[in-house]
Amino acid sequence: MISHRGNLRAVFDPAQRLKCLCAPRDSNVKNVFKAFLVAALLALLPAVLSAAEASPEAAAKAVEHGAKDAHAAAAHHGLPPDAPVFNLGPLQFTSSTVITWIVALGLIIFAQLATRNIQIVPSGLQNFAEWLVEGMYDFFTEILGKELVKKTFWFFCTLFLFILFTNWIGLIPGVGSITYDGKPILRGGNADLNMTLAMSLTFFFLWTVWSLQALGPGGIAKHLFSGGDNGKGFMAIFMMAIFFFVGIIEVISIAFRPVSLSFRLYGNIFAGENILESMMTLVPMLGWLLPLPFYFLELLVGLVQALVFALLTSVFTALMCAHHDEGHGEDHGHGEHKHAH
Repeated sequence: MISHRGNLRAVFDPAQRLKCLCAPRDSNVKNVFKAFLVAALLALLPAVLSAAEASPEAAAKAVEHGAKDAHAAAAHHGLPPDAPVFNLGPLQFTSSTVITWIVALGLIIFAQLATRNIQIVPSGLQNFAEWLVEGMYDFFTEILGKELVKKTFWFFCTLFLFILFTNWIGLIPGVGSITYDGKPILRGGNADLNMTLAMSLTFFFLWTVWSLQALGPGGIAKHLFSGGDNGKGFMAIFMMAIFFFVGIIEVISIAFRPVSLSFRLYGNIFAGENILESMMTLVPMLGWLLPLPFYFLELLVGLVQALVFALLTSVFTALMCAHHDEGHGEDHGHGEHKHAH
């Protein structure tokens, strides 16, 4: 494996898809930077689906006056499930969208600074960038294989970094707590279901493209509904029926992957924000102390959730594409070996 002490370009060239941190004048860098912005701009999908809430009139009839006041106080301190929507002329966006733009801009600036003056013996940001990229490349190679990782690493690396820093920036004091006209000015990006759903749908689209490239429509159908050699006679018919039924279940599970991915990330981050909010308002005099243990816990949760999202998406891709690509790579290698002889 290439040492992280080498030239940054030498780290990226063998993989062809590792040019997300190459020199700024490389056209592939622009494509990677666009990937950061696309992930952020996907938050401009339709406004967040608001959870159904009981009307104040119904609540007033169901509880006594004192209970209603307590409920109102809790609602004031609790975070709403939907991100506030703001209007800037004809443009409509949520407060969580601003966080995603900040994260995307920060990642672009970091990549620019790390590759501004590439040295043979790296130091500073270049050294850290090489270490980060090489470590993540090795990690995803173990999952995807040497051939598939060259095609998909740019996406999974961007996805992990984007989710990680979006989660952590959402923990900065003031995000979610500073309000204007009763609405949080800033809201954690992944505490908005639109953002997590947009990332899940983006992955699902790319997964479909990679699967079609690797297997084709017929290969995908065979992968889902065929179990290989089913034997002969009655046993063959029986096994074909079993694998057809299993294939239908697999198709349903694939269709629900964007839903499970988006709600898993959204639920964990939104719950973490509410825990911190509750701890701050539980005992007003200790509002600065009680959240501290949970704050450090949420830092860990942010890392774990970014890793889980990137890990699951890469595993889903490997399950469909990796074996075909690895087999194609081995055949290609044997062909070159025979040609050399």
